[in-house]
Amino acid sequence: MSQSQTAAGSAQPARVAAFDEMNGSGGLREAYAGIDQWLKGTTQEALDRKRREAEVLFRRIGVTFAVYTEGGDPERLIPFDVIPRVLTRSEWDRMAKGLSQRTRALNAFLCDIYRDREILRAGKLPEALILQNEAFRAEMQGFTPPAGIYSHISGIDMVRTGPDEFYVLEDNCRTPSGVSYMLENREAMLRLFPELFARHNIAPVGHYPEELLETLKSVAPPNCPGDPTVAILTPGAFNSAYYEHCFLADEMGIEVVEGIDLFVDDAVVYMRTTSGPKRVDVIYRRIDDEYIDPLTFKPDSLLGVAGLIGAYRAGNVTVCNAPGAGIADDKSVYPYVPEMVRFYLGEEPILSNVPTYLCERPDECKYVLEHIGELVVKLTRGSGGYGMLVGPHSTAAQREEFAARIRARPADYIAQPTLALSTCPTLVAAGIAPRHVDLRPFVLSGKEVRIVPGGLTRVALTEGSLVVNSSQGGGTKDTWVIDDMPAGSEK
Repeated sequence: MSQSQTAAGSAQPARVAAFDEMNGSGGLREAYAGIDQWLKGTTQEALDRKRREAEVLFRRIGVTFAVYTEGGDPERLIPFDVIPRVLTRSEWDRMAKGLSQRTRALNAFLCDIYRDREILRAGKLPEALILQNEAFRAEMQGFTPPAGIYSHISGIDMVRTGPDEFYVLEDNCRTPSGVSYMLENREAMLRLFPELFARHNIAPVGHYPEELLETLKSVAPPNCPGDPTVAILTPGAFNSAYYEHCFLADEMGIEVVEGIDLFVDDAVVYMRTTSGPKRVDVIYRRIDDEYIDPLTFKPDSLLGVAGLIGAYRAGNVTVCNAPGAGIADDKSVYPYVPEMVRFYLGEEPILSNVPTYLCERPDECKYVLEHIGELVVKLTRGSGGYGMLVGPHSTAAQREEFAARIRARPADYIAQPTLALSTCPTLVAAGIAPRHVDLRPFVLSGKEVRIVPGGLTRVALTEGSLVVNSSQGGGTKDTWVIDDMPAGSEK
C-alpha cells in the first residue's frame, strides 16, 4: 500500500503500511460492519450504475467547480465515490473538541497580533514571521471585530494514521470552500441508498446552512437595526467556487451579490435592490483580501466595494472572514499553533500538529536539503496541492529543482516527514480498493462555536496517487458519524 502525499507525524519508516479504516490491522472494524454487509450483497455493476446516477444528478443541479487554466470545458464534476467513510461518535467527539479548542486559539491569536501583540512580546513567535509576512494586513491594526472573531468559517484539514491517531494537516482561515459538496454528497446518498441509511444511525449535516446563518447573524454590528441582513459577496461566475456561493445563499435564503451590487454611503453598506437601497449588516465574503476594497487594498480591483473597510472599521458592517485572517493559516505559522493553545487558553492541545521543518532556520534547512527525497516540501503560501514536492515520489530532477528553490528563498518553504494517510474502500474501475483520504471539518465561530458532525472527505482516486485535491483529480465521499439518534432522523 502506497505512502501518503502529505500526512506526517513522527520519524516512522518511509514505507509504513497505511491504516485501513474499514479493516484496521486485525479484521473488520465494527463501525464498518453495515457497510461490509452492504458491499457483499451489492454487485459492482449496481454500484457503477448508482455512481452514474450520482453524476447525472450532480450535473443536473450544477454541482461543479471551475478550472480555467487547463483548456477544454472549465466546468468540472468532482468525482463522487458512493462508498461512504465512517467515523464513530467517540472518534468524532474527541476531534470536535480539539477543533473547537484550536479555532478559539486561532481567533485569540488574530485579535492579539492586530492589537496588543502579547504573544510576540512573550517571544513565543518570531516578530518578523508575523509583521513581515505578506498575509499580515497592517490595515487591520488596532481594530477588534464584533465578538473578537476573525475567522468565522474555518476549514481544518485532518489526516489519520492509525486507530487513534489524528493530525491537523493545515488550518484554512481565509475563505475555505467545499462545504456545498459535503451537503450535496449527503443528499445524493440519501436519494441513491435510502435502505442503507435505514440500517444506520447517522448524525445529520443538513442543518449546516441554518448554523452558518445563525453564526453570521450573531456577529452583526451592535448598532444593527433589527434582524441583521446578511449577503454573500462573490467575485462572480468565473470563480471556481461560484456554485458554492449561490448554493449557500439559496440554502440560507439570503442574497448573493457582486461588488457592483453594493455601495457605501456615510460609512454604511447598502445593497441595490428593485425597491431601493437596503442596508447590509453582515457580508460573508468569498473574495481575497487584496480585492475586497480598492480604497484600502488593490486600487485597480473591480471585484470589491469602495469604502467597505471604512464601514467595517466604523462598526457598521461585519466582514466574515475578516481581512487579515490569512496570517493564521500561513504554513510557516502553523507549527506555532499548539503554543497558541497553551498561551491563550492555558490548555494542552487536544489535536496534534504534523512535525514541521522551517527552511528559514539554517539547521532545519540543512536537514531538509539532505533528506529531501524522504520529505514532503511545501510552499508556505501554496494551496490546492500546488507548489509541493513529494520526496518519495519525485524524480532526481524534481528534487534538484526544489533544492535550488529552497536555497534561493528558504523562508518560502516548509517540510514534513512522510506518513501513510489512512485508506477507505473506494469504487474504482477494477472494483473496490483502498484509497487515501483526508477530512475537512467546517468550524463556525460566532458567539459560540458550532460544528456539524462530519465534514468533507477527499479521496485520491488513482492507485498510487496521494493527491486528494479536486483541482488535481481527487474525489469526495460522504462522511458518516455513526450516532445514537433514531434511524431515519436525517434532516
